[in-house]
This record gives sequence, structure tokens and C-alpha cells, in this order.
Amino acid sequence: MIGIDWKIYEAGYCRHPERMVRRGGSLAPIRFPALVFRLEHPSYGHVLFDTGYSRHFFAATARFPELLYRKVTPVHLETGQSLKEQLAADGISNLDIRHIMISHLHGDHVGGLQDFPYTAIWCSYEAWQDMASRSRLGALRRALLPALFPESVLPRCTWFENLPQVELPETFKMFGRGCDLLGDRSLLAVPLPGHAPGHFGLLFRDRQNAWVFLIGDAAWSSQSLRDGALPPGLATRWLGDASAYRETFLRLSSIARGRSGVRIVPSHCSEWRPHA
Repeated sequence: MIGIDWKIYEAGYCRHPERMVRRGGSLAPIRFPALVFRLEHPSYGHVLFDTGYSRHFFAATARFPELLYRKVTPVHLETGQSLKEQLAADGISNLDIRHIMISHLHGDHVGGLQDFPYTAIWCSYEAWQDMASRSRLGALRRALLPALFPESVLPRCTWFENLPQVELPETFKMFGRGCDLLGDRSLLAVPLPGHAPGHFGLLFRDRQNAWVFLIGDAAWSSQSLRDGALPPGLATRWLGDASAYRETFLRLSSIARGRSGVRIVPSHCSEWRPHA
């Protein structure tokens, strides 16, 4: 089994009332970091899982109606905090990134994609087709900003749906089959339906041979998974399919509450913030 080195970055953050993502939570706004992940495969080099916010997000939301995105979800990005800048601080050029896996197409996950203009992309065709079929306002209502994932990126895309499908390890069989991204079963894209069309997580083993499961927005915090505390139905219906979200969440919660040793990492969980 191939062990993968990995590192977490926080590429900006937004603020929302806690009650939006946890029933019974506070009405006070709390910080939701935009976490992104760099994996280093011993043969294939650097791979990213999502890209967080960047200056491109602010350009895409500079005018009405997209400006509403920023008003509803206040975004903060300090100088030097974009993923491209943080990678450069680690001595890694954007040209060193071989692949980017996109969990889904919401603006906080593809906001930095254009900082990597030559990198191959893994993504769901279902997600792209859904966004492409929407009007400008229809996309915005679903937290989609097509300017951040323009048609010009399509030649660089490999769709999950076209990749080899493989059986998942026993602990994860409840999620069906995975997509073998590199052909060596070291990186498995796993469908996690509900939050958005074509929403996928990433499963791999770290250098200690422990499973790591990056789950995007299939849950907003590790604590909610441990507690089995679903977000309000209003929040899940607003962005996606509430019934499918509930099923995915409860499957993840069953793993988190067991003794599997799996590290489940949501993309907006403050527990996983670097130096938090």
C-alpha cells in the first residue's frame, strides 16, 4: 500500500452563524476556514484537493448579482494567504502541481483554480453539467460562480465518471465504488452525494498506513460527525439534496463514532486549521 504525505492549508475563511450548519447552534457568526490539501505521491508528485479562495474570487464577485455572494457570505483573505502564495512559501511553484482534484464547484472550493493554469484537473462531469445548465442567477442561488470554472479549463479536465471504478475497502463499502485517480489505488475519489451535484471526497493512506478521508462539505465539522448532529434541513435543501445529504452524513458519522481509526477531515472544520 502506498503511503502519502499530506499537508493542510487555510486559503481564506468566511463567517456564518453556527446554527446554519448545526441544529441548536449559536446565532453568533463563527469562522469557517477554507481548507485545502496538498498530497505528495512518491511517484506522481504534488496533488491538490480543492483550491480555496484567491483574488479570483473577489474579481468574480465584484459586480451585481454575484456581489450578493460576498454580502451573504463575508469572505476574508489576507495577503499571502492564497494557496499559490502559501505553496510558494513552501518552495513549491504552481507549475510543480501535477493534478488538482475538485470536490465540487462551489466558489470556496474552486476560487484559486485559475492560479494553476497548466495543471490537470479531476472533477465530476455531473457537477460541470449542472452548472453549465443554469442561468447566471440560477448558478448564484446554488453558490456557483461559473467565472471561476470557465469553459477554457475543460481541455484539462478528466471526469470522475470516465475513470476506472474499483471496490472500496470494507470500512467504506457503504459508499459504493470509488474512482481510481492514478491507476494504482493510492488515491480514490468517493461519491458523497447531497451537498451539491457531483460532490466527491478523497480517500488515501498516509505514511503511517492510516486511512485519511477528505470529505469536502459532506459535513461541516468533525464534532458534528462524532455527535451525529445533522445541520438544519433548510441549509441542506438550499444547496443540494437534503435526503441524500442526510444519508451520506449518517454513513460518515457511523465511521467517525466507531473505532476504525479513520481520520475524517471536513473542508471547513476549525479543528483541522493549521496552527489552530
